[in-house]
Amino acid sequence: MNDGIALYIHIPFCKQKCLYCDFPSYCGEENKMLSYSKALSKEINRIKDKKISTIFIGGGTPTYLSLEGWNTIKESIKRLNTTDDLEFTVEGNPGTFSEDKLLLFKNIGVNRLSIGLQAWQNEHLKRLGRIHSVEEFLESFYMARKVGFENINIDLMFGLPEQSLEEWKQTLENVTNLEPEHLSCYSLIVEEGTRFYDLYDKDKLNLPDEDIEREMYRFTLQYLKENQYHQYEISNFSKHNRECKHNLVYWNLEEYLGCGSAAHSYIDGYRFRNVQNIDKYISNEVNGISPVEEKNKNSEKDDMEEFMFMGLRKIDGISTKKFNKKFRTSIYDIYGDVIKKYVSQNLLVEKEGQMFLTPRGVEISNTVMSDFIL
Repeated sequence: MNDGIALYIHIPFCKQKCLYCDFPSYCGEENKMLSYSKALSKEINRIKDKKISTIFIGGGTPTYLSLEGWNTIKESIKRLNTTDDLEFTVEGNPGTFSEDKLLLFKNIGVNRLSIGLQAWQNEHLKRLGRIHSVEEFLESFYMARKVGFENINIDLMFGLPEQSLEEWKQTLENVTNLEPEHLSCYSLIVEEGTRFYDLYDKDKLNLPDEDIEREMYRFTLQYLKENQYHQYEISNFSKHNRECKHNLVYWNLEEYLGCGSAAHSYIDGYRFRNVQNIDKYISNEVNGISPVEEKNKNSEKDDMEEFMFMGLRKIDGISTKKFNKKFRTSIYDIYGDVIKKYVSQNLLVEKEGQMFLTPRGVEISNTVMSDFIL
């Protein structure tokens, strides 16, 4: 993607914090929505010299932002210099969609939605701390279709507390019947600092055992393939030509800009991070102070690790030629022993200039990838 750069915009507000979530998102801060939107608008206005090829508005719950807040950032987004084939995604949760917001999204050029469902059973949604029911999900999905959205991703999770293999199969079957263009299927990770972590710590989280979770993942691969969803990344599946271009930027170690509290950027080999605290972010923008809190130059070693670590998440893997060109050295000089080890264990394949994980390698990808840390 040499003709443009990716832009991520962060909306940190949620109606309620999910019990597994460790993202920088906050509930009970609705009174700051408008001042945050004004500050965000100022930051977006400073993007003058970059052509934008993908926009992803994530959170938090972007669809929870008030209509007034959206109207505040609308003009700044419309002024961006974008490519003709712009992919523009907004994330949202059922129960926070409205026809007014969806029409506003259409008006500013949004052409892709990502809807968080997670599970098809209301008792699981409740257990996860989700604010919606399956019925509200369906209402949101059909509303989006009615308004004219023809590229929709649905987020799902498996390996949930008390979840059976049958329930996961039911989730996948019901969701694929709706024919979304894209599916993200993540296995639950219990992150520190979350409510789930506290429960896990007290042995009060009844998670499926590893074998069942592996079975869930294997079923996902087989079932989605049979239903014409092509797996292009460990957890991501799409209909023909509907891969998420924005996420591919991250996995390909290409450049991106981040706007909003806690947003990250990667430009000219530098990583930037904006201040996470909403009040501080707003006050910095009001007073003309940069919201960037941290700026580090990636070392060549960092870039190599990320190139491998992120690139091997893709089913096509990485191009050895690209690695050699980017780092002006042979991949075998850096990673020869690791490559040899995993090729011999049939976890990694080298073929026609590509290096990728085998299906078994994908299953234990964390183990394999951690070996690429220098």
